[in-house]
Amino acid sequence: MSTIPEQTQFHATAQQHRAREAGELNSVNESGGCEGRVAKMLESQTAKLPSDTWLYAAGGSILLSLALQASGQKQKALFVGNWAPTMLLFGIYNKMVKQHGSD
Repeated sequence: MSTIPEQTQFHATAQQHRAREAGELNSVNESGGCEGRVAKMLESQTAKLPSDTWLYAAGGSILLSLALQASGQKQKALFVGNWAPTMLLFGIYNKMVKQHGSD
């Protein structure tokens, strides 16, 4: 048996879904707040990129890190190697925005 807050949350989400389908809801997120202008701009620009872009960027940072490590530049290699997880997270976020929208 579900609790009252869960039922209320489901009801609000269902209302948002119906409003979104009817075109009445522009950019309201799950908590009922509006998306910021910067977030909307970033999401609209990154949505234009293929999802593979982020995977290639992560792979490139790994390869560059290996090259820097091989050339003896260990600090730079560590710095560049830390970009890979960030790029992969950007890719996941980008994919979620493409599939579920920015709200």
